Amino acid sequence: MLRRQFLAALLTAPLATPALAQPERSIRLVVPVAPGGSQDVVGRLIARHLGPALGAQIVVENHPGAGSNIGYELVARARPDGLTLLAGSDSLSINKSLFRRLAFDPVGDFAPIAQATSVPQILVVRADFPAASFADFVALSRTNPAAVGTPGNGSLSHLLIELIQQATETRWTHAPYRGGALAVNDLLGGSLQGVMINIGAVTQHVQAGRLRGLAVSTGSRTAALPEVPTLIEAGLAGVDVAGWHGLVAPKGTDPALLTRINEAVRQVLKLQELRERLAALGIEPVDGSPEALAEKIRADAARWAPVVQRTGMQAD
Repeated sequence: MLRRQFLAALLTAPLATPALAQPERSIRLVVPVAPGGSQDVVGRLIARHLGPALGAQIVVENHPGAGSNIGYELVARARPDGLTLLAGSDSLSINKSLFRRLAFDPVGDFAPIAQATSVPQILVVRADFPAASFADFVALSRTNPAAVGTPGNGSLSHLLIELIQQATETRWTHAPYRGGALAVNDLLGGSLQGVMINIGAVTQHVQAGRLRGLAVSTGSRTAALPEVPTLIEAGLAGVDVAGWHGLVAPKGTDPALLTRINEAVRQVLKLQELRERLAALGIEPVDGSPEALAEKIRADAARWAPVVQRTGMQAD
Protein backbone atom coordinates (compact mmCIF):
# COMPACT_ATOMS: atom_id res chain seq x y z
CA MET A 1 0.00 0.00 0.00
CA LEU A 2 2.78 2.43 0.91
CA ARG A 3 4.53 1.64 -2.37
CA ARG A 4 1.40 2.34 -4.42
CA GLN A 5 0.74 5.61 -2.56
CA PHE A 6 4.35 6.68 -3.07
CA LEU A 7 4.25 6.03 -6.80
CA ALA A 8 0.87 7.70 -7.19
CA ALA A 9 2.20 10.81 -5.47
CA LEU A 10 5.35 10.72 -7.57
CA LEU A 11 3.34 10.62 -10.78
CA THR A 12 0.85 13.34 -9.94
CA ALA A 13 2.73 15.96 -7.92
CA PRO A 14 4.13 18.98 -9.79
CA LEU A 15 7.87 19.10 -10.29
CA ALA A 16 9.92 20.74 -7.56
CA THR A 17 7.18 20.17 -4.96
CA PRO A 18 7.15 17.32 -2.43
CA ALA A 19 5.74 14.15 -3.97
CA LEU A 20 6.24 11.84 -1.03
CA ALA A 21 3.14 10.63 0.74
CA GLN A 22 5.34 8.59 3.09
CA PRO A 23 8.76 10.18 3.76
CA GLU A 24 10.26 6.80 4.67
CA ARG A 25 9.99 5.68 1.06
CA SER A 26 13.09 6.29 -1.05
CA ILE A 27 14.53 5.64 -4.49
CA ARG A 28 17.84 3.85 -4.76
CA LEU A 29 20.22 4.76 -7.56
CA VAL A 30 22.63 1.94 -8.36
CA VAL A 31 26.05 3.03 -9.64
CA PRO A 32 27.77 -0.02 -11.18
CA VAL A 33 31.32 1.29 -10.64
CA ALA A 34 33.50 2.11 -7.65
CA PRO A 35 33.29 5.55 -6.02
CA GLY A 36 35.38 8.36 -7.47
CA GLY A 37 35.15 7.90 -11.23
CA SER A 38 33.21 10.17 -13.57
CA GLN A 39 30.21 7.81 -13.72
CA ASP A 40 29.96 7.84 -9.94
CA VAL A 41 30.47 11.60 -9.70
CA VAL A 42 27.83 12.35 -12.34
CA GLY A 43 25.38 9.90 -10.78
CA ARG A 44 25.74 11.54 -7.38
CA LEU A 45 25.46 15.05 -8.82
CA ILE A 46 22.21 14.16 -10.55
CA ALA A 47 20.86 12.33 -7.49
CA ARG A 48 21.52 15.35 -5.27
CA HIS A 49 19.31 17.57 -7.41
CA LEU A 50 16.87 14.96 -8.69
CA GLY A 51 15.65 14.05 -5.22
CA PRO A 52 14.21 17.52 -4.48
CA ALA A 53 12.80 17.75 -8.03
CA LEU A 54 10.86 14.53 -7.45
CA GLY A 55 10.15 15.21 -3.80
CA ALA A 56 11.90 11.95 -2.95
CA GLN A 57 14.96 10.77 -1.09
CA ILE A 58 17.50 9.20 -3.44
CA VAL A 59 20.03 6.82 -1.94
CA VAL A 60 23.13 6.13 -4.06
CA GLU A 61 24.56 2.60 -3.88
CA ASN A 62 27.83 1.54 -5.52
CA HIS A 63 27.85 -2.04 -6.83
CA PRO A 64 31.07 -2.35 -8.88
CA GLY A 65 32.59 -5.39 -10.50
CA ALA A 66 32.56 -7.64 -13.57
CA GLY A 67 32.70 -4.77 -16.04
CA SER A 68 29.70 -3.09 -14.34
CA ASN A 69 27.61 -6.24 -14.80
CA ILE A 70 27.05 -6.79 -11.07
CA GLY A 71 25.23 -3.48 -10.77
CA TYR A 72 23.53 -3.92 -14.12
CA GLU A 73 22.13 -7.33 -13.21
CA LEU A 74 20.92 -6.07 -9.84
CA VAL A 75 18.80 -3.41 -11.54
CA ALA A 76 17.69 -5.69 -14.39
CA ARG A 77 16.26 -8.08 -11.79
CA ALA A 78 14.67 -5.39 -9.60
CA ARG A 79 10.93 -4.75 -9.48
CA PRO A 80 9.93 -2.34 -12.27
CA ASP A 81 8.30 0.08 -9.86
CA GLY A 82 10.46 3.17 -10.24
CA LEU A 83 12.12 2.69 -6.85
CA THR A 84 15.33 1.20 -8.27
CA LEU A 85 17.17 3.14 -10.97
CA LEU A 86 20.54 2.69 -12.65
CA ALA A 87 23.23 5.25 -13.38
CA GLY A 88 24.06 3.69 -16.73
CA SER A 89 26.73 4.41 -19.30
CA ASP A 90 28.02 3.44 -22.73
CA SER A 91 29.19 0.09 -21.31
CA LEU A 92 25.57 -1.13 -21.57
CA SER A 93 25.93 -1.18 -25.35
CA ILE A 94 29.48 -2.55 -25.30
CA ASN A 95 28.75 -5.36 -22.82
CA LYS A 96 26.06 -6.72 -25.14
CA SER A 97 28.78 -8.22 -27.34
CA LEU A 98 31.82 -8.08 -25.04
CA PHE A 99 30.63 -10.73 -22.57
CA ARG A 100 29.89 -14.25 -23.77
CA ARG A 101 27.67 -15.23 -20.84
CA LEU A 102 25.33 -12.80 -19.11
CA ALA A 103 22.29 -13.51 -16.97
CA PHE A 104 20.54 -10.48 -18.47
CA ASP A 105 20.33 -8.56 -21.73
CA PRO A 106 22.25 -5.25 -21.40
CA VAL A 107 20.09 -3.72 -24.11
CA GLY A 108 16.71 -5.44 -23.79
CA ASP A 109 16.28 -5.69 -20.01
CA PHE A 110 16.21 -1.96 -19.30
CA ALA A 111 13.83 0.92 -19.85
CA PRO A 112 15.83 4.05 -20.77
CA ILE A 113 14.88 7.25 -18.95
CA ALA A 114 17.29 9.99 -20.00
CA GLN A 115 20.76 10.53 -21.35
CA ALA A 116 22.20 13.13 -19.00
CA THR A 117 25.63 13.76 -20.48
CA SER A 118 27.89 13.34 -23.47
CA VAL A 119 31.50 12.46 -22.63
CA PRO A 120 34.13 13.11 -25.31
CA GLN A 121 37.20 10.89 -25.47
CA ILE A 122 40.62 12.42 -26.08
CA LEU A 123 44.02 11.15 -27.16
CA VAL A 124 46.76 12.81 -25.10
CA VAL A 125 50.55 12.66 -25.02
CA ARG A 126 53.14 14.26 -22.77
CA ALA A 127 53.90 17.87 -23.56
CA ASP A 128 57.47 16.95 -24.56
CA PHE A 129 56.46 14.08 -26.87
CA PRO A 130 57.73 14.66 -30.44
CA ALA A 131 54.26 14.31 -32.02
CA ALA A 132 52.70 17.76 -32.29
CA SER A 133 49.53 16.49 -33.99
CA PHE A 134 47.44 13.37 -34.47
CA ALA A 135 48.98 12.91 -37.94
CA ASP A 136 52.46 13.05 -36.39
CA PHE A 137 51.46 10.44 -33.81
CA VAL A 138 50.21 8.09 -36.51
CA ALA A 139 53.36 8.62 -38.60
CA LEU A 140 55.64 7.87 -35.65
CA SER A 141 53.61 4.76 -34.84
CA ARG A 142 54.25 3.32 -38.30
CA THR A 143 57.93 2.88 -37.50
CA ASN A 144 57.75 2.55 -33.71
CA PRO A 145 54.32 1.34 -32.47
CA ALA A 146 53.15 3.51 -29.59
CA ALA A 147 52.07 2.13 -26.22
CA VAL A 148 48.64 3.64 -25.61
CA GLY A 149 46.88 3.27 -22.28
CA THR A 150 43.13 3.07 -21.68
CA PRO A 151 40.93 2.60 -18.59
CA GLY A 152 40.61 -1.11 -19.38
CA ASN A 153 39.94 -3.91 -21.83
CA GLY A 154 36.59 -3.47 -23.54
CA SER A 155 36.19 0.14 -22.43
CA LEU A 156 34.93 2.73 -24.88
CA SER A 157 38.48 4.12 -25.04
CA HIS A 158 39.80 0.68 -25.98
CA LEU A 159 37.23 0.18 -28.73
CA LEU A 160 37.95 3.65 -30.05
CA ILE A 161 41.69 3.04 -30.43
CA GLU A 162 40.90 -0.22 -32.22
CA LEU A 163 38.66 1.75 -34.59
CA ILE A 164 41.42 4.31 -35.16
CA GLN A 165 44.05 1.66 -35.83
CA GLN A 166 41.84 0.06 -38.45
CA ALA A 167 41.13 3.41 -40.11
CA THR A 168 44.81 4.48 -40.13
CA GLU A 169 46.23 1.00 -40.85
CA THR A 170 48.59 1.27 -37.90
CA ARG A 171 49.28 -0.96 -34.93
CA TRP A 172 49.60 0.36 -31.40
CA THR A 173 50.42 -1.53 -28.22
CA HIS A 174 47.33 -1.44 -26.04
CA ALA A 175 48.00 -1.02 -22.31
CA PRO A 176 44.80 -1.59 -20.31
CA TYR A 177 44.60 -0.22 -16.77
CA ARG A 178 42.24 -0.67 -13.85
CA GLY A 179 41.10 2.92 -14.06
CA GLY A 180 42.08 5.97 -16.04
CA ALA A 181 44.03 7.70 -13.27
CA LEU A 182 46.66 4.95 -13.28
CA ALA A 183 47.11 5.26 -17.04
CA VAL A 184 47.50 9.03 -16.80
CA ASN A 185 50.09 8.66 -14.03
CA ASP A 186 52.16 6.31 -16.19
CA LEU A 187 51.87 8.66 -19.15
CA LEU A 188 53.14 11.54 -17.04
CA GLY A 189 55.93 9.27 -15.79
CA GLY A 190 57.02 8.36 -19.31
CA SER A 191 55.95 4.68 -19.35
CA LEU A 192 53.41 5.28 -22.15
CA GLN A 193 53.42 7.28 -25.37
CA GLY A 194 49.72 8.11 -25.26
CA VAL A 195 46.45 7.64 -23.41
CA MET A 196 42.90 7.53 -24.76
CA ILE A 197 40.49 8.54 -22.03
CA ASN A 198 37.42 10.62 -21.23
CA ILE A 199 38.27 14.28 -21.46
CA GLY A 200 37.43 15.12 -17.84
CA ALA A 201 40.27 12.91 -16.58
CA VAL A 202 42.95 15.03 -18.27
CA THR A 203 41.47 18.49 -18.83
CA GLN A 204 43.46 20.06 -15.99
CA HIS A 205 46.69 18.40 -17.13
CA VAL A 206 46.22 19.75 -20.67
CA GLN A 207 45.32 23.21 -19.43
CA ALA A 208 48.40 23.22 -17.17
CA GLY A 209 50.67 22.25 -20.07
CA ARG A 210 51.69 18.85 -18.71
CA LEU A 211 49.87 16.96 -21.45
CA ARG A 212 49.01 17.78 -25.07
CA GLY A 213 45.65 16.91 -26.58
CA LEU A 214 46.00 15.51 -30.10
CA ALA A 215 42.36 14.84 -31.00
CA VAL A 216 38.90 14.55 -29.46
CA SER A 217 36.48 11.88 -30.56
CA THR A 218 33.32 13.94 -31.02
CA GLY A 219 32.09 15.47 -34.26
CA SER A 220 32.77 19.00 -33.02
CA ARG A 221 35.38 20.51 -30.73
CA THR A 222 34.70 20.64 -27.02
CA ALA A 223 34.09 23.66 -24.82
CA ALA A 224 36.56 22.31 -22.25
CA LEU A 225 39.51 22.19 -24.68
CA PRO A 226 38.47 24.11 -27.81
CA GLU A 227 42.01 24.19 -29.18
CA VAL A 228 42.11 20.40 -29.62
CA PRO A 229 40.94 19.31 -33.11
CA THR A 230 38.53 16.46 -33.75
CA LEU A 231 39.42 13.11 -35.27
CA ILE A 232 37.31 14.14 -38.26
CA GLU A 233 39.44 17.25 -38.70
CA ALA A 234 42.48 14.98 -38.45
CA GLY A 235 41.21 13.06 -41.48
CA LEU A 236 39.15 10.20 -40.00
CA ALA A 237 35.84 10.77 -41.72
CA GLY A 238 32.77 9.65 -39.81
CA VAL A 239 34.53 9.00 -36.50
CA ASP A 240 32.15 10.69 -34.07
CA VAL A 241 32.21 8.86 -30.72
CA ALA A 242 31.15 9.94 -27.26
CA GLY A 243 30.53 8.17 -24.01
CA TRP A 244 27.45 8.97 -21.98
CA HIS A 245 25.95 8.89 -18.53
CA GLY A 246 22.24 8.57 -17.92
CA LEU A 247 19.42 6.90 -16.05
CA VAL A 248 17.63 3.69 -16.90
CA ALA A 249 15.09 1.55 -15.06
CA PRO A 250 14.17 -2.13 -15.15
CA LYS A 251 12.23 -3.27 -18.20
CA GLY A 252 8.48 -3.03 -17.63
CA THR A 253 8.53 0.21 -15.64
CA ASP A 254 5.39 2.29 -16.20
CA PRO A 255 6.02 4.61 -19.20
CA ALA A 256 4.27 7.44 -17.37
CA LEU A 257 6.78 7.10 -14.55
CA LEU A 258 9.68 7.08 -17.00
CA THR A 259 8.35 10.29 -18.54
CA ARG A 260 7.97 11.84 -15.10
CA ILE A 261 11.57 11.08 -14.10
CA ASN A 262 12.81 12.18 -17.53
CA GLU A 263 11.16 15.57 -17.06
CA ALA A 264 12.81 15.93 -13.67
CA VAL A 265 16.25 14.98 -15.03
CA ARG A 266 15.94 17.49 -17.84
CA GLN A 267 14.91 20.12 -15.32
CA VAL A 268 17.89 19.59 -13.03
CA LEU A 269 20.30 19.59 -15.99
CA LYS A 270 19.35 23.23 -16.53
CA LEU A 271 20.60 24.22 -13.06
CA GLN A 272 23.63 26.48 -13.29
CA GLU A 273 25.41 24.81 -10.37
CA LEU A 274 25.18 21.38 -11.97
CA ARG A 275 26.18 22.64 -15.40
CA GLU A 276 29.26 24.33 -13.93
CA ARG A 277 30.30 21.12 -12.16
CA LEU A 278 29.90 19.14 -15.37
CA ALA A 279 31.83 21.75 -17.36
CA ALA A 280 34.70 21.48 -14.90
CA LEU A 281 34.84 17.77 -15.73
CA GLY A 282 34.76 18.42 -19.47
CA ILE A 283 31.33 16.78 -19.64
CA GLU A 284 28.46 18.21 -21.65
CA PRO A 285 24.79 17.99 -20.52
CA VAL A 286 22.25 16.43 -22.87
CA ASP A 287 18.54 17.22 -23.09
CA GLY A 288 16.92 14.08 -24.47
CA SER A 289 13.92 11.78 -24.34
CA PRO A 290 13.65 8.13 -23.23
CA GLU A 291 13.21 7.20 -26.89
CA ALA A 292 16.41 9.01 -27.88
CA LEU A 293 18.44 7.13 -25.26
CA ALA A 294 16.87 3.81 -26.29
CA GLU A 295 17.91 4.43 -29.89
CA LYS A 296 21.44 5.43 -28.85
CA ILE A 297 21.89 2.25 -26.82
CA ARG A 298 20.70 0.12 -29.75
CA ALA A 299 22.79 1.98 -32.32
CA ASP A 300 25.95 1.84 -30.20
CA ALA A 301 25.48 -1.88 -29.59
CA ALA A 302 25.31 -2.45 -33.35
CA ARG A 303 28.33 -0.20 -33.92
CA TRP A 304 30.65 -1.86 -31.42
CA ALA A 305 29.70 -5.51 -31.96
CA PRO A 306 31.86 -5.95 -35.11
CA VAL A 307 34.80 -4.17 -33.43
CA VAL A 308 34.62 -6.57 -30.48
CA GLN A 309 34.32 -9.55 -32.80
CA ARG A 310 37.15 -8.45 -35.08
CA THR A 311 39.60 -7.95 -32.22
CA GLY A 312 38.54 -11.05 -30.30
CA MET A 313 38.38 -9.11 -27.03
CA GLN A 314 35.38 -10.99 -25.66
CA ALA A 315 35.28 -11.62 -21.91
CA ASP A 316 33.69 -14.41 -19.88
